[in-house]
Amino acid sequence: MTHIILRLPEVKKRTGLSRSTIYLRMASGDFPDSISLGGRAVGWIESEIDSWLAVKIEASKQAQ
Repeated sequence: MTHIILRLPEVKKRTGLSRSTIYLRMASGDFPDSISLGGRAVGWIESEIDSWLAVKIEASKQAQ
């Protein structure tokens, strides 16, 4: 299985969330955790971000 790693600018673009909101939601357990890429670099697994977005979209549709 191939994993695609997204860096912060792409995660922000896909989710529409700011950096601070992403990290706040990670801390509260409401956003996928980042993974260390070495040094000070982190990334997010694309499939986890896509799944998170799908859940949020479905929840939004159910609330309407």
